[in-house]
Amino acid sequence: MACSNCSSGGGVPKGCKSNGSCGTGGCGKLPVFDWLANMELPSTDQPFDWVEVRFKNGRKEFYHNANGLPLQLGDAVAVEAHSGHDIGNVSITGELVKLQMNKKNFKIEDQEPVLKVYRKASEKDLETWASARGLEKGVMMRSREVAQRLSLRMKISDVEYQGDGSKATFYYTAEERVDFRQLIRELAQLFSVRIEMRQIGARQEAGRLGGIGSCGRELCCSTWLSDFRSVNTAAARYQQLSLNPQKLAGQCGKLKCCLNYELDSYMEAVKRFPSPSKKLKLAQGTAVFQKMDIFKEMLWYALDSDFTNWIPMKLDQVLEIVEANQRGEYPDDIMEFRYEEQKRQKAELEVADFVGGNAEDSITRFDQSKGKRGNRNRNRGGNRGGKGRSQGKGQGQSQNAPKNTKKD
Repeated sequence: MACSNCSSGGGVPKGCKSNGSCGTGGCGKLPVFDWLANMELPSTDQPFDWVEVRFKNGRKEFYHNANGLPLQLGDAVAVEAHSGHDIGNVSITGELVKLQMNKKNFKIEDQEPVLKVYRKASEKDLETWASARGLEKGVMMRSREVAQRLSLRMKISDVEYQGDGSKATFYYTAEERVDFRQLIRELAQLFSVRIEMRQIGARQEAGRLGGIGSCGRELCCSTWLSDFRSVNTAAARYQQLSLNPQKLAGQCGKLKCCLNYELDSYMEAVKRFPSPSKKLKLAQGTAVFQKMDIFKEMLWYALDSDFTNWIPMKLDQVLEIVEANQRGEYPDDIMEFRYEEQKRQKAELEVADFVGGNAEDSITRFDQSKGKRGNRNRNRGGNRGGKGRSQGKGQGQSQNAPKNTKKD
């Protein structure tokens, strides 16, 4: 339940006290940092009376705080739903809500009806909410069995109960249109709640379920990424990546969203490089492009007469040949421009002298004298043992002599 803001100061915990449901750090999905929290409004302005509430798996909605409740980040609130009420946690308050509304193109005047915040959640509300959420996993597994029995080509990936337990939303993915009217009837009869089916994409499904990516970190779509931009194979080509679907695809089965993160930097760096279709004209023939390394500014070319021999060249050398070709000049030998990387010499470190002399010699000297010391110790032990046995035997005879005398 700990995030960077839940530390203690002076013996008093400073977090939102929501037992792992806060929206300020890494406790929940899609956390938001309120960078306007420490800024005071002018005395003539009133605080913005809309809040953003977060529900299961990062689902967020805007609600009107009509009653003027003193809400803080992480507070559990009961909000208005289309039927009944729902329970969620406050993720943003104040002026930052306006920015989020503009980002999501949310207009207050277009909302009919306006959903409101009823109250702060009571203990009874939280108990009902917790009991409803405890049913979600079992309901999802049984709903999958019903969908399979009805031969529906769909995958039910998640179930979300409303806070009052009167409604269940089923999230599913499907490649084609599905007629689930019979499925809704059977689910409503089986679970005695109102049923809502909501189709989501493969990326939204991965964001709701979460997981660990190939980089070793949590999935971006389940922690901070909210807008899914299109990704194509051109992004991989610009970054000189092999077009291997198993490596380029994420958990959702689509191309990884992170291929777009550094694409602009690669496109800017590639502008300095000549086109891969550009051929180098030489006196001995024509050199054809093979591959490049953007970070090291290296390019590999091969003569059309010998494609097996790749010649590494620096970017400046290639540009020099291109400029010479534009002037009508053709270098004699491409080997003059070959780049040879200097071998790194390992630094020889002297072993510290701990016992007088070289430390390595001090370790090996024990191995050389181990046999002699063992023989010497055996001889000493044998002599000591012999003397002890002879002395013990003599003492035994001297002690037994008086006993024999008494018997006679």
